[in-house]
Amino acid sequence: MDWEKIKKEYETTNLTLKALADKHNVKLGTLKSRKSREGWARGSTKKDATRIKEVATPQPIIESDDLTEKQKMFCLYYIKYFNATKAYQKAYGCSYLSAKTEGHKTLAKPYVKKEIERLKVEQQQGVFLDAQAVLQKYIDIAFADITDFATFGKKEIPTKDEEGNPITKEVNYVDFKESAEVDGTIITEVKNGKDGVSVKLADKMKALEFLAKYTDLLSENDRKKLQLEKLKAETAKLEAETKQDKGDGGKVVIVNDKEAMRKAMEDDDQDN
Repeated sequence: MDWEKIKKEYETTNLTLKALADKHNVKLGTLKSRKSREGWARGSTKKDATRIKEVATPQPIIESDDLTEKQKMFCLYYIKYFNATKAYQKAYGCSYLSAKTEGHKTLAKPYVKKEIERLKVEQQQGVFLDAQAVLQKYIDIAFADITDFATFGKKEIPTKDEEGNPITKEVNYVDFKESAEVDGTIITEVKNGKDGVSVKLADKMKALEFLAKYTDLLSENDRKKLQLEKLKAETAKLEAETKQDKGDGGKVVIVNDKEAMRKAMEDDDQDN
C-alpha cells in the first residue's frame, strides 16, 4: 500500500477519508489511525495560539465498530488510568460502587478487551502524547477542587463528660477519598507526617498561566471557569501574603489525623 501517495492525495484534495478508503480499498478505521499517527493535515496553521497542536501527536482512535460510544470512552479512559473502576465511572458517570462492579465486567467483554489490547500496542509506540491531552491535563490541574479529593466539615462524635456520662461533641473532620476514586495524575505528593496525612496537588497557578495563553482553544464554559479560577487564585495569594506579613507562613495543609483529633478532644474536656 502506497501510504505516501494516499497521504499526499488527502492533503492536496478535498476528498473525505471515507472516499479515500473506498478508492484505495482500505478500512476506514485503518485510514483514520494512519492519519492520526502521522499527523496528516490540510493547509497550514499560522495562529500563534495553535502552535501547541503542531508539535504533538494526535489522539488515539478507536477502530472497532462493535463497541457502543460508552464502551469506546471506557477503552480510552482505561488506557489513561489502567483502572477499570475509574474508567467506568468517567465513561458512564455513575457512582463509585456501581463502577466497581460494572467496570470489571466491561473490561472482560471480548470486543472491549480486544480494542484495549490494540490501544496498548499503539501506546507503547508513543502515539498518545497529543496536543489535546496536554491541554486537557492543564485544564484538570487548573480546575481541580479539593472536594474532588477529600470531604470535610463538622460532625458530632460520642464522648464523655467529666462525670463519665455519654455525650456528643461537635468536631472538625477531614476524610480522604479512596485512590481509585480520584485523578492521581494531578497529585504530586501524599505524605504521612507528624501533622497527619497531607495531599499536595500540581501547581494550579502555572496551569492557569498556561491556559491564559491558549484561551481560543478552550470552550466557552472553560473560558468562564478560567476567569473565575484566576480570580480565586489571585485572592488566595493576596490573603496568604497578608498572613505572612503578620508573621503567619500562610501555609494551608489538609490533614487527616485521628490521633490529633482525639488529643484535641481530651484537651477540650480538660478545659471544661
